[in-house]
Amino acid sequence: MNKLVLLCFLLAGCSSTKKITKQMNSATFDIEGHRGCRGLMPENTIPAMLKALELGVTTLEMDAAITKDKKVILSHDPYFNHDITTRPDGSLMPKAEEKNYKIYQMTYEDVTKYDVGLKGHPKFLRQQKVKAIKPLLTDVIDAAEDYAKRTKRPLPFYNIETKTTAATDNIFHPGPLEFVDLLMEVIAQKQITGRVTVQSFDSRTLQYLHKKSPSVRTAFLIEDFDKNSLDENLKELGYFPEVYSPHYTLVTNSLITECHSKGIKVIPWTVNEKTEIDRLRALHVDGIITDYPDLLK
Repeated sequence: MNKLVLLCFLLAGCSSTKKITKQMNSATFDIEGHRGCRGLMPENTIPAMLKALELGVTTLEMDAAITKDKKVILSHDPYFNHDITTRPDGSLMPKAEEKNYKIYQMTYEDVTKYDVGLKGHPKFLRQQKVKAIKPLLTDVIDAAEDYAKRTKRPLPFYNIETKTTAATDNIFHPGPLEFVDLLMEVIAQKQITGRVTVQSFDSRTLQYLHKKSPSVRTAFLIEDFDKNSLDENLKELGYFPEVYSPHYTLVTNSLITECHSKGIKVIPWTVNEKTEIDRLRALHVDGIITDYPDLLK
């Protein structure tokens, strides 16, 4: 491929990505279904994602984990949480044993033997109990894209969290570079790069992704106990992400003003009360991450 052809190809790709990003940026409000819609369906499962789309979310929020055979799957925890897991023999997962079932030390074939929908989460009484497994990210994307096309609704955006910490590198998950590379391989394969945000509490994954693929949208997640200022957190990150995503209790009018002055959107998590949603919308946040997207229908 000569240099002129290559340049044209790259410009065309950038134009397409910028067009999609512009569409996302111009959206008046981003409704994100947390783990699909955890309050209504089993978290991080295909049924949860399809229900969220049925309820009209803009973005499917989800968590990524990596298996022993390097498959990218959906899971909030890097092990089989006792709150939601039924073991292959039909018994419930004991809390004392859950961390022995490390996903990163299991093949995906082994992972599919565990159910994460029939038990029902004890903290989400409206959650429907259905048979479900931790799915491959590729299967989630295929299901979501197919649903959107069949129902003639806009194609969804995806907000995918890298679940990594320095303390558990190569124990519960690969290191940040390998994790990001495996995730982005799936995203590129499914041709959804322009509709993806990668979010994390772990600045290492965001820094690596921003350096490798600066056109990919990123969101910096902030814990509710974080006492740092916006400027301190941005200094740690080393660049301005497209989205600043704090726990909803940290959101103030001054925080939103500061972020917007820097061209950064504010999308808080996880907001499950209608009164709190209304308060945050009145402050002009750019979106809401919620377990109950039906509250915003």
